[in-house]
Amino acid sequence: MKNASFWNDVDRHLIRYGATFTPKVIERAAGSYVYDDAGTAILDFTSGQMSSILGHSHPDVVAAVSRSISSLDHLYSGMLSPPVVDLAGRLASTLPEGLSKTLLLSTGAEANEAAIKMAKLYTGGYEIVSFDRSWHGMTSGASSATFSAGRRGYGPPMPGNLTLPTPNAYRSPFRHADGSYDWEAELEYGFALVDQQSSGSLAACLVEPILSSGGIIELPAGYLRRLKEMCAERGMLLIADEAQTGLGRTGEMYAFERDGVVPDLLTLSKTLGAGLPVAVVVTSARIEEVCHERGFLFFTTHVSDPLAATVALTVLDVIERDGLVARAAVLGKQLNERLLDLRDRFEVVGDVRGRGLLQGLELVTDRPSKTPAEALGKVVTTACLERGLHVNIVQLPGMGGIFRLAPPLTISDSELHAGLDILQAALKAVVSENGG
Repeated sequence: MKNASFWNDVDRHLIRYGATFTPKVIERAAGSYVYDDAGTAILDFTSGQMSSILGHSHPDVVAAVSRSISSLDHLYSGMLSPPVVDLAGRLASTLPEGLSKTLLLSTGAEANEAAIKMAKLYTGGYEIVSFDRSWHGMTSGASSATFSAGRRGYGPPMPGNLTLPTPNAYRSPFRHADGSYDWEAELEYGFALVDQQSSGSLAACLVEPILSSGGIIELPAGYLRRLKEMCAERGMLLIADEAQTGLGRTGEMYAFERDGVVPDLLTLSKTLGAGLPVAVVVTSARIEEVCHERGFLFFTTHVSDPLAATVALTVLDVIERDGLVARAAVLGKQLNERLLDLRDRFEVVGDVRGRGLLQGLELVTDRPSKTPAEALGKVVTTACLERGLHVNIVQLPGMGGIFRLAPPLTISDSELHAGLDILQAALKAVVSENGG
């Protein structure tokens, strides 16, 4: 009865904002689990929307928040405190020399918004290029650079947003003679289209090293380096959106490190707050100086909040102390091996991709046609939840058969394999019921 009352209140009072709500009333969360109102433990393979890299209610974060909230939580935006300056220095120490200046904000969309504004101010251009399956946030500039969903019914987006084809090795029509993926030709073709559409005012390219909402699409090795070169040829800046890939998630501190590339601007959010609202833009001293001289304005209520800085510093401390970057690499190999085994076992598993503890599994109706199995994805998700595992399928049209697997970096080996056992059991049961 209590549960029914809860959902009646949901229907009466809440604005629906996207995906269907998970049919569980969650009352608490700890470590790798969330717990519903019946006390049922549910393994969280989403890390709370790919954010809680230290799991839920990590004791170090709880202690840091408790200390900060009782002494130094929020200030006038023109005031500075030691945690903010300490965080900026600490971040710089983890990054290449060219990234040394930090702006502390609250959300990923806000960070991308600020980065876009800086790129426009620095270059004097206004055109922003992003992938055709991108997701960079819901604020005006970020949503205008988001092409995977949410573009219809809201009037014109910001002018000057152009697209590159998403480098999806599983589905791209660009192929070498032997059938292998030809991402170089695809990228050249994409920029030829950008050049054709451009009014001559290109400012920046905004990309995720692994597109998450776009279907866990990993940029091929070498892609980011060539992209940076092509941006430089056009006087554009490269903005890396590492909301989900930053801080060890991929088995490296930052995903861009794999290709030896230094972006002109870096945005971090989800993982930096380990589930709490923390975000930053990091850039070079040169870009910051030029933007300052030209009057850069991003004066918000929660810019440079000491509480956010304290949380981020704690997250960095725990990652370093507990060796979580290396641990993500080790667990990522185990995760990949298990997912590849599922691909060998089940014909409906068409592709496995990603790295570290951010990987994807795509279901198809049959392998030759690669037809997305959206209905099957929903049924498997429900079957997993019934067995005690929460997994996230991409909640966008045409992508409902793509699972995003992103457990916390603190997950134990046994918890990781328990979750994968549940996924395997759910797949087996659903496929059997459907005559597979």
